[in-house]
Amino acid sequence: MRICRFNKDRLGVVDGGSVFDVTAALDVLPSSRYPLPSFDPFIANLGQVRQCIDELLPSAARLALEDVQLLSPIANPGKLVAAPVNYTKHLEEARADAGVHHNGKIEEIQRIGLFLKANSSMAGPSEGVAIRHPERRNDHEIELAVVIGKPGVGISRADAWSYIAGYCIGLDMTVRGPEERSLRKSVDSYSVLGPWFVTADELPDPTSLDFQLTVNGEVRQSANTRDLLMDIPALIEFASSFYTLHPGDVIFTGTPEGVGPVHAGDLIVAEFDQIGRMEVAVRAA
Repeated sequence: MRICRFNKDRLGVVDGGSVFDVTAALDVLPSSRYPLPSFDPFIANLGQVRQCIDELLPSAARLALEDVQLLSPIANPGKLVAAPVNYTKHLEEARADAGVHHNGKIEEIQRIGLFLKANSSMAGPSEGVAIRHPERRNDHEIELAVVIGKPGVGISRADAWSYIAGYCIGLDMTVRGPEERSLRKSVDSYSVLGPWFVTADELPDPTSLDFQLTVNGEVRQSANTRDLLMDIPALIEFASSFYTLHPGDVIFTGTPEGVGPVHAGDLIVAEFDQIGRMEVAVRAA
């Protein structure tokens, strides 16, 4: 199932060029009071929501996909976990390009580990990317985003797949510079998720997905998830050895070679086999 969040927090199911409004399915979510949960209630209750969606679909209002504004399909992730330099050729280009490394030492992912991006940096495709420091280089990074479906800590590689709720396309935007990654990658709108959430049963094998990113029609990045240095189960095992993963947590799995700058007025198009395509406009903050 392909599930989107659109317009003013409506819930939809995407089928071809149509969106079916199933917002009423959110009524099955438990009510919350302060303090609010530190996980995403939609993902935590995905099974019940999907049962309700199945009941609503036959009579759901149908809208044209091109007429809706797509928000981040995951509204309340507890954590945005990201994997740096997780493709060999990106590691090589980062080491070779002073505009990327800024005289810092670029280490292998197994040595430097993962990092966190602020939840406040999350945006949907229709919200676009707002360039905060135009005097500096601001780069695009397309990634497979993995959404965690249930709580777990110390998850083994063998069990990792059972903890995945589904997948999105992720844009891990970054301001280049000497500061720590988490600071430069946590700018508002610099974690784009979309165009929708594809449930794990819809995409049973994400280990060999072609994907590409274009800027104004020019292909910048083109790769396949088979080339990940640390694959999806390894990332889940690694992350959960340091902290508990919760429903709705998102793991950005890393970007391939071809990262490059964007500017206000550019149009990024990110595409993933078996997930979809999203257009993300770049503007000034």
